[in-house]
Order: sequence, then structure tokens, then C-alpha cells
Amino acid sequence: MGLARKRQISLSDTPYYHCVSRCVRRAFLCGEDKLTGKSYEHRRGWVEQRLLFLAKVFCIDVCAYAVMSNHTHVVLYVDAKKAQRLSDKAMLLRWHKMFKGSKLTLMYLNGERLDEGQRLLLDKEIKEYRNRLSSISWFMRVLNENIARRANKEDKCTGHFWEGRFKSQALLDEAALMACMAYVDLNPVRAKIAKTPEGSAHTSIKLRCEHTKAGKQPKQLARFVGSPRKHMPKGLPFELKSYLELVELTGKCIRTDKRGYIAQHETPILQRLSIQAHNWIKLTTQFERVFHGAVGKTHNLDEYCARQQYKRRRCIKISEVLFT
Repeated sequence: MGLARKRQISLSDTPYYHCVSRCVRRAFLCGEDKLTGKSYEHRRGWVEQRLLFLAKVFCIDVCAYAVMSNHTHVVLYVDAKKAQRLSDKAMLLRWHKMFKGSKLTLMYLNGERLDEGQRLLLDKEIKEYRNRLSSISWFMRVLNENIARRANKEDKCTGHFWEGRFKSQALLDEAALMACMAYVDLNPVRAKIAKTPEGSAHTSIKLRCEHTKAGKQPKQLARFVGSPRKHMPKGLPFELKSYLELVELTGKCIRTDKRGYIAQHETPILQRLSIQAHNWIKLTTQFERVFHGAVGKTHNLDEYCARQQYKRRRCIKISEVLFT
């Protein structure tokens, strides 16, 4: 039996989560159906555009994503502090980009005067919307509902398009975060729908590579801010150059015609996170297969399970092997 969503997502333990949504029907989310010959490739653009739009509306940053033939991967960072800092007006303007809102919110944004009772009701609505803007459940709901409606309309059918619940994994430390991001970015390469990471359409790695050519980072994605330090700005605690080089090198290692391990001069980021080269290959090719639930080094898993009052420490043995 699956855990309740509120027990899977604990922002006091980590703001980083890996989420996966899968289609429930045989019909493809994207790609080409070899049985009927019909192409659904254009739907990849739907997912990517909606995902990057929501990243600007929600107080949730997209760290990595990949749109596959029958499922999507996203790595998210929840910025709960940002949601609390937003003014009431700024928060409602964001919410109205997705929903019509209520009569009270429209009155407030139009500058109409509210009596005491109306203001109390409005404050209650604002509090609820503020919490939703930093909710992964709401983020995934707004993402998936939009795609499901468009796909059902195109397929001229009704019913469920996605599985009932999206899968979520807590990423408890830098090692888990980087391994998961590389796993997501290399999904098209492993699936043989792209030859290189930068050539994999509708993925975060392609978007990052395109902006890197101009010496920039994409505004739609969480930024790389370099190695951890005392006064750490908001962003991914890695260097962009090191991460891109690591993904490229890993991609070469997992090609079917070039099986092997990362060379002796492994990148500094691997050394810093204390992940051995042969373990890195397994992490970035079998992440979902070997991990179920929260992911991280053993001491982080121990602390997480204790705080969540879990009776079992899932995947503790594999964590001991792969994160040492």
C-alpha cells in the first residue's frame, strides 16, 4: 500500500524531489505508435511548454526534466520561503494565470473595497493559494490535468490518461540530487531516442546546452551556483561546467557499444561527493530500479526515517553500497 503524499513530501527534510508520471493507456504520451503508425511527437512540446510555464508561476524550480514516450521525469526544488515572501497581490496574480479565482480575489485585484467579513474570507483564500503555490501535488496536478485534457480531446475519448498518482522520491543530499538529475537528463540516451544529451529534444540538458553556448543559464530552470560555501545563494550546489562534462562522460560510458567505467581522471564533483566511478554508472542507469522512496547517504536516510517515524529503512543496503 502506498504512503500518503503528505508523508512522502517533507520539506523540513529536503526541498528536492524526483517525480514521475506515467500514462495509464496503451496510447503513447509522445513518440510514434508502431501499431497504428500515428505520431504523437508533438505532445512533447505540450508537456515542456506547460512545465516551464508552471515553473514561472509556482514557487517551485525545475532542476531537470525529460519527456519520454509514455512518461515524464521532473526534478523539483520547492522554495517555500519564496511563497511566504510574496505579497498578497503578487501571489493572487500568479494564481490567476492558471485559474479564474473567486469573486473576492477579482474584487481585491480590481481595487474594490471589501468589508471586514469579505476580508476575512479573502485572507483564508489567500492562505490556501499561498500553500498551493509551494505544493508539489498541486504543481503535478496542474501539469498533468492540462496534458490529459488536450490528449483526450485529440484522441476523441474520455477517462484517465495518467496513472492515479505520480511517483515521488525525496532526494536527501547532494549526491542523490546529482545522480537523479543525471539519470533524468540521460533518459533519452538510454532509450536510444537520442545520440547525445544535447541532441535529446524536450529535455533540461538540451535547454541548458543551448544557453551555455551563449554563456548563459536558462531562466526557466534552477541555476547552478557552484560548490557549497558559507554564504550559499539559492540554486544547485554544483558547477554547471562540471555537471555538463559529467553527464557527457556518463553518456559515453552507458552506450551499448562502449561499455566501461569513468576514467581515472574523474571530475572533481564526483570526488567531492565521494561516489566511486563504477557506482556512478549504476546510479545513473538504474536509479528508479534500485531506489524506492527517499534517496540519500545512509546517515541522511537514518535521520529521515527517524523523523518520519518509518519502521523500515527502505533501500538502506543499496545506499551503503552506492553512496560510499
